[in-house]
Amino acid sequence: MAGKKQFDVDLALDAAMVQFWRAGYADTSLDDLSRTTGLNRSSIYSSFGDKDTLYLRCMDRYAARYGSRYEQALSPASEEPLQAVQAVRAVRAFFEVTLERIADPGVPDGCLIAQTAMAAPVLSPAIGARAMEALGLQQARLRTALRAAQLAEGYADDFAVHLAAVNQSLAVMSRAQASRSQLRTVVDISINALSHALAAPSNSPKALRGQGGPP
Repeated sequence: MAGKKQFDVDLALDAAMVQFWRAGYADTSLDDLSRTTGLNRSSIYSSFGDKDTLYLRCMDRYAARYGSRYEQALSPASEEPLQAVQAVRAVRAFFEVTLERIADPGVPDGCLIAQTAMAAPVLSPAIGARAMEALGLQQARLRTALRAAQLAEGYADDFAVHLAAVNQSLAVMSRAQASRSQLRTVVDISINALSHALAAPSNSPKALRGQGGPP
């Protein structure tokens, strides 16, 4: 049929996503994208738009794929009231999504969203905004789980920011060839801090900061 695409769009997007993920936006050329997707330049432009538009589509694909896994991990924490042990188990499952991705030999190290956020000052405003949106959504997922566990609202917000930052740091550390043991140590320390916060007699921000919680 005339005009029908003779390639698998999903496979091409996956190939482009992995290329951007591995090399970054600036170090990925149209020739790289052509080589990895198997499409010539005109096909890339006609099917996906310019490089910025393709990158945004790859970011959305990445965020949807791993975001759904984070949501599934935290889903037991979606209804109140939630016992502290259930909240801790859900947050640990959240981190496991990242650790499993890092251990997957089929994908690059690091995180496409984290890499984009770090490069945001030299990228287009639209790309930087999309990265911040994805990071904000991750914090929101964690905040919902922590509030369901009856962690005080202000402290739930603080911990959501902290845990999301730890999650991104795991991706950065994996790029620096940190060992699996080191990554799990980072996770364990954060989980222990959360466990103590949830177990505190009064888990208000003021009370917890007096016990050594985040400033």
